[in-house]
Amino acid sequence: MAGSMRGIYTSVNDMRQQVYAEVARLSYEYKDGDLSEMEKIPYKVIPGEETAYSDNVFLERAIVRERMRLAMGLSFRSASEQAPVSEGAEECVQPEKYYQPPLINVIKFACHKCPDNVVKVTNACQGCIAHPCMAVCPKGAISFVDGKSYIDQEKCIKCGQCVKVCPYSAIIKQERPCASACGMNAISSDEYGRADIDQDKCVSCGQCLANCPFGAIADKAQIFQCIQAMKGDTPVYAVVAPAVAGQFGKSVIPGKLRSMFKALGFADSFEVAIGADLCAVEEAKDFVKEVPEKLPFMATSCCPAWAAMAKKLFPEQAECISMALTPMVLTARLIKRQFPGCKVAFVGPCAAKKLEASRRTIRSDVDFVLTFEEVLGMVRAKEIDFDELPEVDCMHGGTGDGRAFAVSGGVANAVVNCIKEMYPDMEIKTAKADGLDECRKLLTLAKAGKYNGYLLEGMACPGGCVAGAGTVQPINKSTAAVNLHKSVSTNAHSYETPYGVWLEHLEEGQTLDDVSKTVDPSKVWGEEGPHKGKVRQANS
Repeated sequence: MAGSMRGIYTSVNDMRQQVYAEVARLSYEYKDGDLSEMEKIPYKVIPGEETAYSDNVFLERAIVRERMRLAMGLSFRSASEQAPVSEGAEECVQPEKYYQPPLINVIKFACHKCPDNVVKVTNACQGCIAHPCMAVCPKGAISFVDGKSYIDQEKCIKCGQCVKVCPYSAIIKQERPCASACGMNAISSDEYGRADIDQDKCVSCGQCLANCPFGAIADKAQIFQCIQAMKGDTPVYAVVAPAVAGQFGKSVIPGKLRSMFKALGFADSFEVAIGADLCAVEEAKDFVKEVPEKLPFMATSCCPAWAAMAKKLFPEQAECISMALTPMVLTARLIKRQFPGCKVAFVGPCAAKKLEASRRTIRSDVDFVLTFEEVLGMVRAKEIDFDELPEVDCMHGGTGDGRAFAVSGGVANAVVNCIKEMYPDMEIKTAKADGLDECRKLLTLAKAGKYNGYLLEGMACPGGCVAGAGTVQPINKSTAAVNLHKSVSTNAHSYETPYGVWLEHLEEGQTLDDVSKTVDPSKVWGEEGPHKGKVRQANS
Protein backbone atom coordinates (compact mmCIF):
# COMPACT_ATOMS: atom_id res chain seq x y z
CA MET A 1 0.00 0.00 0.00
CA ALA A 2 1.38 3.39 -0.97
CA GLY A 3 1.48 6.08 1.64
CA SER A 4 4.68 5.49 3.54
CA MET A 5 5.61 9.15 2.98
CA ARG A 6 2.60 10.40 4.93
CA GLY A 7 3.65 12.34 7.98
CA ILE A 8 7.19 12.89 6.72
CA TYR A 9 7.99 16.49 5.81
CA THR A 10 9.70 16.17 2.43
CA SER A 11 10.99 18.58 -0.18
CA VAL A 12 7.70 18.09 -2.04
CA ASN A 13 5.80 19.36 1.02
CA ASP A 14 8.25 22.24 1.26
CA MET A 15 7.68 23.24 -2.36
CA ARG A 16 3.90 23.08 -1.94
CA GLN A 17 4.08 25.18 1.22
CA GLN A 18 6.23 27.81 -0.44
CA VAL A 19 3.91 28.04 -3.43
CA TYR A 20 0.82 28.42 -1.21
CA ALA A 21 2.60 31.05 0.87
CA GLU A 22 3.61 33.08 -2.18
CA VAL A 23 0.14 32.90 -3.73
CA ALA A 24 -1.36 34.01 -0.40
CA ARG A 25 1.15 36.85 -0.12
CA LEU A 26 0.35 37.91 -3.68
CA SER A 27 -3.35 38.08 -2.81
CA TYR A 28 -2.85 39.94 0.47
CA GLU A 29 -0.67 42.54 -1.30
CA TYR A 30 -2.66 42.68 -4.55
CA LYS A 31 -4.05 46.07 -5.63
CA ASP A 32 -4.83 48.10 -8.71
CA GLY A 33 -5.01 45.11 -11.06
CA ASP A 34 -1.27 44.45 -11.00
CA LEU A 35 -0.36 40.75 -11.07
CA SER A 36 3.14 41.22 -12.44
CA GLU A 37 4.59 39.86 -9.19
CA MET A 38 3.51 36.41 -10.34
CA GLU A 39 6.47 36.32 -12.70
CA LYS A 40 8.89 36.63 -9.77
CA ILE A 41 7.44 33.87 -7.62
CA PRO A 42 9.23 30.92 -9.31
CA TYR A 43 12.53 32.70 -8.60
CA LYS A 44 11.56 33.24 -4.96
CA VAL A 45 10.71 29.58 -4.48
CA ILE A 46 13.72 28.36 -6.50
CA PRO A 47 16.40 31.06 -6.05
CA GLY A 48 19.91 31.02 -7.51
CA GLU A 49 21.32 28.69 -10.16
CA GLU A 50 20.92 25.42 -8.31
CA THR A 51 17.97 23.73 -6.63
CA ALA A 52 17.79 21.47 -3.62
CA TYR A 53 15.00 19.48 -5.20
CA SER A 54 16.70 18.08 -8.33
CA ASP A 55 19.54 18.79 -10.75
CA ASN A 56 17.48 20.95 -13.11
CA VAL A 57 16.68 24.44 -11.87
CA PHE A 58 14.77 25.29 -15.06
CA LEU A 59 12.47 22.29 -14.75
CA GLU A 60 11.80 23.04 -11.09
CA ARG A 61 10.84 26.62 -11.87
CA ALA A 62 8.53 25.39 -14.61
CA ILE A 63 6.88 23.04 -12.11
CA VAL A 64 6.49 25.90 -9.61
CA ARG A 65 4.83 28.01 -12.31
CA GLU A 66 2.18 25.39 -12.95
CA ARG A 67 1.67 24.60 -9.26
CA MET A 68 1.20 28.32 -8.73
CA ARG A 69 -1.44 28.53 -11.45
CA LEU A 70 -3.29 25.57 -9.97
CA ALA A 71 -3.10 27.13 -6.50
CA MET A 72 -4.84 30.17 -7.97
CA GLY A 73 -7.56 28.00 -9.49
CA LEU A 74 -6.25 28.37 -13.05
CA SER A 75 -5.74 25.59 -15.56
CA PHE A 76 -2.18 24.38 -16.02
CA ARG A 77 -0.39 24.45 -19.38
CA SER A 78 1.66 21.80 -21.16
CA ALA A 79 5.38 22.20 -21.81
CA SER A 80 4.58 23.05 -25.44
CA GLU A 81 2.68 26.22 -24.58
CA GLN A 82 4.58 29.48 -24.54
CA ALA A 83 2.93 32.13 -22.40
CA PRO A 84 3.62 34.21 -19.27
CA VAL A 85 2.65 32.53 -16.01
CA SER A 86 0.23 35.39 -15.36
CA GLU A 87 -1.74 34.81 -18.57
CA GLY A 88 -5.43 34.72 -17.68
CA ALA A 89 -4.71 35.32 -14.00
CA GLU A 90 -7.02 38.32 -13.87
CA GLU A 91 -9.86 35.77 -13.66
CA CYS A 92 -8.72 35.01 -10.10
CA VAL A 93 -9.41 38.51 -8.84
CA GLN A 94 -13.13 37.76 -8.65
CA PRO A 95 -13.98 36.45 -5.15
CA GLU A 96 -16.86 34.42 -6.62
CA LYS A 97 -14.59 32.61 -9.07
CA TYR A 98 -14.76 28.82 -8.82
CA TYR A 99 -12.02 26.68 -10.29
CA GLN A 100 -12.62 25.10 -13.66
CA PRO A 101 -12.64 21.29 -13.59
CA PRO A 102 -10.79 19.02 -13.40
CA LEU A 103 -9.86 19.48 -9.76
CA ILE A 104 -6.96 16.99 -9.63
CA ASN A 105 -4.29 17.49 -12.30
CA VAL A 106 -1.07 15.81 -13.43
CA ILE A 107 1.69 18.27 -14.34
CA LYS A 108 2.91 16.09 -17.17
CA PHE A 109 6.47 17.34 -17.48
CA ALA A 110 6.95 16.80 -13.74
CA CYS A 111 5.90 13.14 -13.94
CA HIS A 112 8.78 10.67 -13.57
CA LYS A 113 7.10 7.98 -15.71
CA CYS A 114 7.29 5.57 -12.77
CA PRO A 115 7.20 1.82 -13.51
CA ASP A 116 3.68 0.55 -13.11
CA ASN A 117 2.86 -3.00 -12.02
CA VAL A 118 6.22 -4.59 -12.81
CA VAL A 119 7.68 -7.64 -11.04
CA LYS A 120 11.47 -7.66 -11.21
CA VAL A 121 14.49 -9.44 -9.77
CA THR A 122 16.97 -7.21 -7.95
CA ASN A 123 20.71 -7.58 -7.37
CA ALA A 124 19.91 -9.13 -3.99
CA CYS A 125 19.17 -12.45 -5.73
CA GLN A 126 21.56 -15.14 -4.38
CA GLY A 127 20.92 -17.71 -7.08
CA CYS A 128 19.80 -20.23 -4.45
CA ILE A 129 19.52 -23.93 -5.35
CA ALA A 130 15.93 -24.15 -4.11
CA HIS A 131 14.77 -21.26 -6.36
CA PRO A 132 11.21 -21.34 -4.94
CA CYS A 133 10.31 -18.44 -7.24
CA MET A 134 10.46 -20.82 -10.21
CA ALA A 135 8.49 -23.46 -8.32
CA VAL A 136 5.49 -21.21 -7.57
CA CYS A 137 5.26 -19.29 -10.85
CA PRO A 138 1.99 -20.41 -12.48
CA LYS A 139 3.08 -19.32 -15.97
CA GLY A 140 6.67 -20.56 -16.11
CA ALA A 141 7.85 -16.98 -16.47
CA ILE A 142 10.93 -17.45 -14.27
CA SER A 143 14.15 -19.11 -15.43
CA PHE A 144 17.75 -19.22 -14.30
CA VAL A 145 20.11 -17.01 -16.33
CA ASP A 146 23.79 -16.51 -15.46
CA GLY A 147 23.19 -17.88 -11.96
CA LYS A 148 20.28 -15.51 -11.18
CA SER A 149 16.54 -15.65 -11.47
CA TYR A 150 15.16 -13.99 -14.59
CA ILE A 151 11.52 -12.99 -15.24
CA ASP A 152 10.11 -13.07 -18.75
CA GLN A 153 7.88 -10.00 -18.72
CA GLU A 154 5.85 -11.34 -21.66
CA LYS A 155 4.76 -14.34 -19.58
CA CYS A 156 4.53 -12.67 -16.16
CA ILE A 157 0.99 -12.03 -14.94
CA LYS A 158 2.11 -9.95 -11.92
CA CYS A 159 0.52 -12.33 -9.42
CA GLY A 160 3.30 -11.67 -6.91
CA GLN A 161 3.72 -15.31 -5.82
CA CYS A 162 7.47 -15.15 -6.41
CA VAL A 163 7.69 -11.99 -4.32
CA LYS A 164 6.13 -13.80 -1.36
CA VAL A 165 8.40 -16.87 -1.40
CA CYS A 166 11.86 -15.39 -2.10
CA PRO A 167 13.90 -15.99 1.08
CA TYR A 168 16.07 -12.93 0.36
CA SER A 169 13.28 -10.50 -0.57
CA ALA A 170 15.17 -10.16 -3.83
CA ILE A 171 12.08 -9.95 -6.02
CA ILE A 172 9.93 -6.84 -5.86
CA LYS A 173 6.70 -5.66 -7.35
CA GLN A 174 6.86 -2.04 -8.39
CA GLU A 175 3.72 0.04 -8.74
CA ARG A 176 3.34 3.67 -9.61
CA PRO A 177 2.79 5.34 -6.19
CA CYS A 178 -0.12 7.47 -7.38
CA ALA A 179 -1.84 4.51 -9.04
CA SER A 180 -1.27 2.32 -5.99
CA ALA A 181 -2.88 4.97 -3.78
CA CYS A 182 -5.90 5.35 -6.09
CA GLY A 183 -8.79 3.18 -4.97
CA MET A 184 -10.74 3.93 -8.14
CA ASN A 185 -8.20 2.56 -10.66
CA ALA A 186 -8.43 5.97 -12.29
CA ILE A 187 -4.71 6.33 -13.09
CA SER A 188 -3.07 4.80 -16.15
CA SER A 189 -0.24 5.78 -18.48
CA ASP A 190 -0.46 8.10 -21.46
CA GLU A 191 1.39 7.53 -24.73
CA TYR A 192 4.62 8.77 -23.15
CA GLY A 193 4.38 6.61 -20.04
CA ARG A 194 3.31 9.50 -17.80
CA ALA A 195 0.50 9.27 -15.27
CA ASP A 196 -2.92 10.06 -16.67
CA ILE A 197 -6.13 10.50 -14.67
CA ASP A 198 -9.44 9.22 -15.98
CA GLN A 199 -11.67 12.01 -14.74
CA ASP A 200 -14.79 9.89 -15.24
CA LYS A 201 -13.47 7.49 -12.59
CA CYS A 202 -11.77 10.02 -10.28
CA VAL A 203 -13.64 11.02 -7.10
CA SER A 204 -11.08 13.70 -6.09
CA CYS A 205 -9.99 12.04 -2.86
CA GLY A 206 -6.49 13.43 -3.48
CA GLN A 207 -4.58 10.35 -2.32
CA CYS A 208 -2.61 10.35 -5.57
CA LEU A 209 -1.28 13.88 -5.00
CA ALA A 210 -0.42 13.05 -1.38
CA ASN A 211 1.61 10.02 -2.47
CA CYS A 212 3.42 11.27 -5.58
CA PRO A 213 7.11 11.56 -4.57
CA PHE A 214 7.79 13.98 -7.42
CA GLY A 215 5.03 16.49 -6.64
CA ALA A 216 3.68 16.01 -10.15
CA ILE A 217 0.02 15.91 -9.10
CA ALA A 218 -1.79 18.90 -7.63
CA ASP A 219 -5.31 20.09 -6.97
CA LYS A 220 -6.71 23.52 -7.67
CA ALA A 221 -7.25 25.97 -4.82
CA GLN A 222 -9.15 29.13 -3.89
CA ILE A 223 -6.50 30.78 -1.72
CA PHE A 224 -6.32 33.92 -3.84
CA GLN A 225 -10.09 34.31 -4.13
CA CYS A 226 -10.76 33.74 -0.43
CA ILE A 227 -8.23 36.38 0.59
CA GLN A 228 -9.69 38.83 -1.91
CA ALA A 229 -13.12 38.26 -0.35
CA MET A 230 -11.72 38.87 3.15
CA LYS A 231 -10.28 42.17 1.96
CA GLY A 232 -13.75 43.32 0.94
CA ASP A 233 -16.66 44.60 3.01
CA THR A 234 -18.46 41.25 3.32
CA PRO A 235 -17.41 39.21 6.39
CA VAL A 236 -15.97 35.77 5.69
CA TYR A 237 -16.40 33.11 8.37
CA ALA A 238 -14.26 29.99 8.63
CA VAL A 239 -15.98 26.71 9.46
CA VAL A 240 -13.31 24.28 10.57
CA ALA A 241 -13.41 20.49 10.25
CA PRO A 242 -12.83 18.32 13.36
CA ALA A 243 -9.59 16.97 11.87
CA VAL A 244 -7.99 20.36 12.61
CA ALA A 245 -6.95 19.13 16.06
CA GLY A 246 -3.16 19.30 16.24
CA GLN A 247 -2.70 20.23 12.57
CA PHE A 248 -0.85 23.46 13.32
CA GLY A 249 1.35 22.15 16.12
CA LYS A 250 1.11 21.61 19.86
CA SER A 251 1.34 25.32 20.64
CA VAL A 252 -1.83 26.10 18.68
CA ILE A 253 -4.46 25.21 21.27
CA PRO A 254 -8.12 25.75 20.33
CA GLY A 255 -8.19 29.25 21.80
CA LYS A 256 -5.23 30.31 19.69
CA LEU A 257 -6.66 28.57 16.66
CA ARG A 258 -9.58 30.96 16.68
CA SER A 259 -7.18 33.89 17.03
CA MET A 260 -5.17 32.53 14.10
CA PHE A 261 -8.17 32.64 11.78
CA LYS A 262 -8.95 36.20 12.82
CA ALA A 263 -5.32 37.18 12.18
CA LEU A 264 -5.66 35.74 8.67
CA GLY A 265 -8.61 38.05 8.01
CA PHE A 266 -11.63 35.89 8.82
CA ALA A 267 -14.44 37.53 10.78
CA ASP A 268 -14.56 34.52 13.10
CA SER A 269 -14.41 30.72 13.08
CA PHE A 270 -16.70 27.89 14.12
CA GLU A 271 -16.27 24.16 14.37
CA VAL A 272 -17.95 21.87 11.86
CA ALA A 273 -18.54 19.37 14.66
CA ILE A 274 -21.73 21.40 15.23
CA GLY A 275 -23.01 20.25 11.85
CA ALA A 276 -21.63 16.75 12.46
CA ASP A 277 -23.91 16.40 15.48
CA LEU A 278 -26.93 17.48 13.48
CA CYS A 279 -25.93 15.11 10.67
CA ALA A 280 -25.66 12.21 13.13
CA VAL A 281 -29.13 12.92 14.51
CA GLU A 282 -30.70 13.02 11.06
CA GLU A 283 -28.92 9.86 9.88
CA ALA A 284 -30.08 8.08 13.04
CA LYS A 285 -33.70 9.00 12.35
CA ASP A 286 -33.38 8.06 8.68
CA PHE A 287 -31.89 4.69 9.57
CA VAL A 288 -34.69 3.80 11.98
CA LYS A 289 -37.32 4.91 9.47
CA GLU A 290 -35.81 3.36 6.33
CA VAL A 291 -33.95 0.16 7.32
CA PRO A 292 -34.92 -2.58 6.63
CA GLU A 293 -38.48 -1.71 5.55
CA LYS A 294 -37.49 0.52 2.62
CA LEU A 295 -33.73 0.04 2.27
CA PRO A 296 -31.61 -3.10 2.84
CA PHE A 297 -28.92 -1.01 4.55
CA MET A 298 -27.93 2.62 4.98
CA ALA A 299 -24.52 4.15 4.35
CA THR A 300 -23.21 7.40 5.81
CA SER A 301 -23.01 10.49 3.61
CA CYS A 302 -20.39 12.82 5.08
CA CYS A 303 -17.38 11.72 2.95
CA PRO A 304 -17.98 13.07 -0.57
CA ALA A 305 -15.36 10.82 -2.20
CA TRP A 306 -16.93 7.70 -0.64
CA ALA A 307 -20.40 8.82 -1.73
CA ALA A 308 -19.17 9.59 -5.26
CA MET A 309 -17.46 6.20 -5.48
CA ALA A 310 -20.64 4.43 -4.37
CA LYS A 311 -22.74 6.24 -6.95
CA LYS A 312 -20.24 5.59 -9.77
CA LEU A 313 -19.55 1.92 -9.08
CA PHE A 314 -22.73 0.80 -7.31
CA PRO A 315 -25.55 2.80 -8.93
CA GLU A 316 -28.18 0.26 -7.85
CA GLN A 317 -27.21 0.88 -4.22
CA ALA A 318 -26.98 4.67 -4.57
CA GLU A 319 -30.32 5.17 -2.83
CA CYS A 320 -28.83 3.46 0.24
CA ILE A 321 -26.44 6.39 0.75
CA SER A 322 -27.95 8.70 3.35
CA MET A 323 -29.54 11.85 1.99
CA ALA A 324 -28.57 13.82 5.10
CA LEU A 325 -26.72 17.04 4.44
CA THR A 326 -23.02 16.86 5.26
CA PRO A 327 -21.58 18.54 8.37
CA MET A 328 -19.88 21.13 6.16
CA VAL A 329 -23.15 22.20 4.55
CA LEU A 330 -25.17 22.14 7.77
CA THR A 331 -22.65 24.32 9.59
CA ALA A 332 -22.41 26.73 6.65
CA ARG A 333 -26.19 27.10 6.55
CA LEU A 334 -26.25 27.83 10.26
CA ILE A 335 -23.64 30.55 9.79
CA LYS A 336 -25.50 32.14 6.89
CA ARG A 337 -28.75 32.12 8.84
CA GLN A 338 -26.99 33.79 11.77
CA PHE A 339 -25.09 36.33 9.62
CA PRO A 340 -27.14 37.04 6.49
CA GLY A 341 -25.11 38.09 3.48
CA CYS A 342 -21.82 36.71 4.80
CA LYS A 343 -19.46 34.32 3.03
CA VAL A 344 -18.32 30.96 4.40
CA ALA A 345 -15.00 29.19 3.90
CA PHE A 346 -14.75 25.53 4.85
CA VAL A 347 -11.30 24.66 6.21
CA GLY A 348 -10.51 20.98 6.31
CA PRO A 349 -8.31 18.06 5.32
CA CYS A 350 -10.13 17.11 2.16
CA ALA A 351 -9.66 17.72 -1.55
CA ALA A 352 -13.04 16.16 -2.36
CA LYS A 353 -14.82 18.84 -0.33
CA LYS A 354 -13.79 21.29 -3.06
CA LEU A 355 -15.71 19.14 -5.51
CA GLU A 356 -18.72 18.95 -3.18
CA ALA A 357 -18.80 22.72 -2.66
CA SER A 358 -18.66 23.41 -6.39
CA ARG A 359 -22.02 21.72 -6.97
CA ARG A 360 -24.80 24.14 -7.81
CA THR A 361 -26.92 23.04 -4.85
CA ILE A 362 -24.07 23.76 -2.41
CA ARG A 363 -22.52 26.93 -3.88
CA SER A 364 -24.90 29.22 -2.04
CA ASP A 365 -23.88 27.63 1.26
CA VAL A 366 -20.10 27.25 0.94
CA ASP A 367 -18.19 29.94 -0.91
CA PHE A 368 -14.63 28.67 -0.48
CA VAL A 369 -12.87 25.45 0.48
CA LEU A 370 -9.33 25.56 1.87
CA THR A 371 -7.20 22.67 3.10
CA PHE A 372 -5.13 22.83 6.27
CA GLU A 373 -2.01 22.85 4.11
CA GLU A 374 -3.27 25.86 2.16
CA VAL A 375 -4.16 27.71 5.35
CA LEU A 376 -0.67 27.04 6.67
CA GLY A 377 0.61 28.75 3.53
CA MET A 378 -1.55 31.75 4.42
CA VAL A 379 -0.09 31.71 7.94
CA ARG A 380 3.42 31.82 6.46
CA ALA A 381 2.44 34.68 4.16
CA LYS A 382 1.13 36.72 7.10
CA GLU A 383 4.19 35.72 9.17
CA ILE A 384 1.97 34.88 12.12
CA ASP A 385 3.82 34.05 15.33
CA PHE A 386 1.69 31.53 17.24
CA ASP A 387 3.38 32.47 20.52
CA GLU A 388 2.08 36.01 20.18
CA LEU A 389 -1.51 35.06 19.40
CA PRO A 390 -3.98 35.87 22.18
CA GLU A 391 -5.93 33.01 23.67
CA VAL A 392 -9.68 33.55 23.43
CA ASP A 393 -12.77 31.41 23.96
CA CYS A 394 -12.13 28.34 21.89
CA MET A 395 -14.31 27.29 18.99
CA HIS A 396 -16.97 25.15 20.58
CA GLY A 397 -20.41 23.74 20.32
CA GLY A 398 -19.62 20.30 18.97
CA THR A 399 -20.00 17.22 21.13
CA GLY A 400 -17.38 14.52 21.56
CA ASP A 401 -19.15 12.34 19.00
CA GLY A 402 -19.30 15.22 16.52
CA ARG A 403 -15.58 15.88 16.88
CA ALA A 404 -14.84 12.18 16.38
CA PHE A 405 -16.24 12.34 12.82
CA ALA A 406 -12.61 12.95 11.80
CA VAL A 407 -11.45 9.40 12.53
CA SER A 408 -12.51 6.09 11.05
CA GLY A 409 -15.51 4.68 12.90
CA GLY A 410 -16.47 8.01 14.42
CA VAL A 411 -19.47 8.71 12.20
CA ALA A 412 -21.07 5.29 12.71
CA ASN A 413 -20.44 5.50 16.44
CA ALA A 414 -22.19 8.89 16.66
CA VAL A 415 -25.21 7.63 14.72
CA VAL A 416 -25.44 4.46 16.81
CA ASN A 417 -25.33 6.46 20.04
CA CYS A 418 -28.25 8.57 18.79
CA ILE A 419 -30.28 5.49 17.87
CA LYS A 420 -29.61 3.87 21.24
CA GLU A 421 -30.80 7.01 23.00
CA MET A 422 -34.04 7.06 21.02
CA TYR A 423 -34.58 3.29 20.91
CA PRO A 424 -32.67 1.68 23.81
CA ASP A 425 -33.78 -1.86 22.93
CA MET A 426 -32.84 -1.66 19.26
CA GLU A 427 -29.79 -3.64 18.18
CA ILE A 428 -27.61 -1.80 15.66
CA LYS A 429 -25.14 -3.64 13.49
CA THR A 430 -22.38 -1.60 11.83
CA ALA A 431 -19.49 -2.15 9.44
CA LYS A 432 -16.89 0.35 8.34
CA ALA A 433 -14.16 0.74 5.76
CA ASP A 434 -11.47 3.36 5.25
CA GLY A 435 -9.50 3.71 2.04
CA LEU A 436 -11.38 3.38 -1.24
CA ASP A 437 -10.07 -0.15 -1.90
CA GLU A 438 -11.66 -1.32 1.34
CA CYS A 439 -14.78 0.76 0.67
CA ARG A 440 -15.28 -1.05 -2.63
CA LYS A 441 -15.02 -4.40 -0.89
CA LEU A 442 -17.53 -3.28 1.73
CA LEU A 443 -20.11 -2.23 -0.86
CA THR A 444 -19.49 -5.35 -2.94
CA LEU A 445 -20.46 -7.45 0.08
CA ALA A 446 -23.40 -5.15 0.82
CA LYS A 447 -24.62 -5.55 -2.75
CA ALA A 448 -24.47 -9.32 -2.27
CA GLY A 449 -26.73 -9.00 0.78
CA LYS A 450 -24.06 -9.63 3.43
CA TYR A 451 -24.87 -6.41 5.29
CA ASN A 452 -28.65 -6.26 5.18
CA GLY A 453 -29.92 -4.27 8.15
CA TYR A 454 -26.51 -2.67 8.75
CA LEU A 455 -25.31 0.90 9.08
CA LEU A 456 -22.22 1.22 6.87
CA GLU A 457 -19.56 3.89 7.26
CA GLY A 458 -17.20 4.69 4.42
CA MET A 459 -14.14 6.95 4.51
CA ALA A 460 -12.10 7.46 1.34
CA CYS A 461 -8.86 8.17 3.20
CA PRO A 462 -7.06 5.42 5.19
CA GLY A 463 -7.70 6.26 8.85
CA GLY A 464 -10.47 8.72 8.08
CA CYS A 465 -10.41 12.49 7.52
CA VAL A 466 -7.20 12.77 9.55
CA ALA A 467 -5.47 11.22 6.52
CA GLY A 468 -6.90 13.66 3.99
CA ALA A 469 -4.71 14.99 1.20
CA GLY A 470 -4.69 18.47 2.75
CA THR A 471 -3.40 17.47 6.20
CA VAL A 472 0.01 18.52 7.49
CA GLN A 473 0.93 16.10 10.25
CA PRO A 474 1.28 12.31 10.75
CA ILE A 475 -1.98 10.39 10.81
CA ASN A 476 -1.36 8.80 14.21
CA LYS A 477 -0.67 12.17 15.81
CA SER A 478 -3.80 13.62 14.24
CA THR A 479 -5.88 10.73 15.53
CA ALA A 480 -4.53 11.21 19.06
CA ALA A 481 -5.21 14.96 18.90
CA VAL A 482 -8.79 14.42 17.72
CA ASN A 483 -9.39 11.92 20.54
CA LEU A 484 -8.04 14.45 23.06
CA HIS A 485 -10.29 17.18 21.69
CA LYS A 486 -13.19 14.73 21.90
CA SER A 487 -12.43 13.95 25.55
CA VAL A 488 -12.70 17.58 26.67
CA SER A 489 -16.07 18.22 25.02
CA THR A 490 -18.80 19.57 27.26
CA ASN A 491 -21.24 17.00 25.92
CA ALA A 492 -20.33 13.48 24.90
CA HIS A 493 -22.99 12.53 22.36
CA SER A 494 -24.57 14.16 19.33
CA TYR A 495 -28.09 13.91 20.77
CA GLU A 496 -26.86 16.21 23.56
CA THR A 497 -26.06 19.01 21.12
CA PRO A 498 -26.88 22.40 22.70
CA TYR A 499 -28.78 23.36 19.55
CA GLY A 500 -31.86 21.51 20.82
CA VAL A 501 -34.28 23.57 18.74
CA TRP A 502 -33.13 21.64 15.70
CA LEU A 503 -33.97 18.36 17.40
CA GLU A 504 -37.42 19.70 18.29
CA HIS A 505 -38.12 20.54 14.67
CA LEU A 506 -36.95 17.10 13.62
CA GLU A 507 -39.39 15.58 16.09
CA GLU A 508 -42.11 17.42 14.21
CA GLY A 509 -41.13 15.59 11.03
CA GLN A 510 -39.06 18.27 9.34
CA THR A 511 -35.67 17.55 7.82
CA LEU A 512 -32.65 19.64 8.69
CA ASP A 513 -32.78 20.94 5.13
CA ASP A 514 -36.29 22.27 5.78
CA VAL A 515 -35.41 23.73 9.16
CA SER A 516 -32.26 25.45 7.89
CA LYS A 517 -34.43 27.60 5.62
CA THR A 518 -37.12 28.47 8.14
CA VAL A 519 -35.89 28.48 11.73
CA ASP A 520 -35.24 31.76 13.49
CA PRO A 521 -31.41 31.93 13.82
CA SER A 522 -31.68 33.54 17.27
CA LYS A 523 -33.36 30.34 18.46
CA VAL A 524 -30.51 28.22 17.15
CA TRP A 525 -27.65 29.85 19.01
CA GLY A 526 -29.35 32.36 21.22
CA GLU A 527 -29.25 36.10 20.74
CA GLU A 528 -25.64 36.33 21.91
CA GLY A 529 -24.34 33.93 19.28
CA PRO A 530 -22.67 30.51 19.41
CA HIS A 531 -19.49 31.55 21.21
CA LYS A 532 -21.27 32.79 24.34
CA GLY A 533 -22.55 29.47 25.65
CA LYS A 534 -21.06 27.34 28.40
CA VAL A 535 -17.99 25.39 27.30
CA ARG A 536 -15.15 23.50 28.87
CA GLN A 537 -11.87 24.97 27.67
CA ALA A 538 -9.75 22.55 25.64
CA ASN A 539 -6.33 23.91 26.47
CA SER A 540 -4.35 20.72 26.72
